[in-house]
Amino acid sequence: MSVLAGIKVVELGQVLAGPFAGAIFADLGADVVKVEKPDGGDDARQMGPAFRHGDALNFHEFNRGKRSVTLDLKSPAGVEALHALLRDADILVHNLRPGVAEALGLGPAEVTARHPRLIYCAMGAFGHKGPLAQRPGYEPLFQAFAGLSSITGEPDGPPVRMGASVVDQGTGMWTVIGALAALQQRARTGRGCVVNTSLFETALLWAGQKISAYVNMGKLPERHASGHPNFVPYQAFDCADGPLLVCCGNDRLFRKLADVLGRPDWPADPRFATNRARLANQAALLPEIAALLRARPRAALAEALVAAGVPCAPVNTIPEVLAEPQTAAMEMLQPVPGEDFSLVAMPLSFDGARPRIRHGAPRLAPITSDVIDPAPRDG
Repeated sequence: MSVLAGIKVVELGQVLAGPFAGAIFADLGADVVKVEKPDGGDDARQMGPAFRHGDALNFHEFNRGKRSVTLDLKSPAGVEALHALLRDADILVHNLRPGVAEALGLGPAEVTARHPRLIYCAMGAFGHKGPLAQRPGYEPLFQAFAGLSSITGEPDGPPVRMGASVVDQGTGMWTVIGALAALQQRARTGRGCVVNTSLFETALLWAGQKISAYVNMGKLPERHASGHPNFVPYQAFDCADGPLLVCCGNDRLFRKLADVLGRPDWPADPRFATNRARLANQAALLPEIAALLRARPRAALAEALVAAGVPCAPVNTIPEVLAEPQTAAMEMLQPVPGEDFSLVAMPLSFDGARPRIRHGAPRLAPITSDVIDPAPRDG
């Protein structure tokens, strides 16, 4: 499945956000040319112990399916070689440090003037304007700065960083969405445009519900661990052999939960009869639920709840989720052609078929001032 066959993407990506956008394009069938700097290439090659071919696992994760060329963009010959690559390119993606593209003469105004059909995607840190536009930044910084850490963790505990790189990878996703929308516009107008994204904007969007509640209702967010601010019960409870997440999103589901737990009296109790009542009286209800679940094996209880129609799930470890039959059925873990390892594939399908990882990450190419030979653009 190569839905982007015929699209050429040039990526000046470092570490995660830019390379992740490039990996999405590559998995969808685009020809992605990764431009790397001399003296080691993408820093992600060294981010962790050598995994394969001297490169770290993270580099393989976010650079599969690409080609590589090494250019010295601080030299006029390297810049001209990049422009040669851009002559027939559809999309340029970069997440260079703020101000670097402009210092190299590769800012959006200069590049789009020379290549008017190009979609120029600039991935910033704090954004393309404002007092912090020239400040660099990284994933944990933006989780902290944009308030995400403040809403993550236990109610009485410290702010916590999320375990996944949601800001970096989210910015990569928004960049791809913007580029695809710009391609559609170009089909109508014949001209490209500049797509700006940033880690700060992505982080603010992920905090959007909490921001909206504060701006419009004056409501400060609280940390709820695995719980929910608007539903009770809607959280993880410890069973006899592991935690189970139980989600009662309405009163009907709560009645079913009460029946499974042998407490049909709860829905008749005015303290627990409605979700709003349960929110007000959760200090009384939640310990009772916790005591009942603590005595029961997780798998048997989950089976009973699912049979009754109550949404629930074990709080799996990584090995446990990989052992789930559903994980295998969805074929999200794919072997990398030509390699002896597997990676997680893109989470979308076309006509029921998931895009396949086409090949592994490229080796670091020797430095060249010549444009690489164009590859076939049929995916």
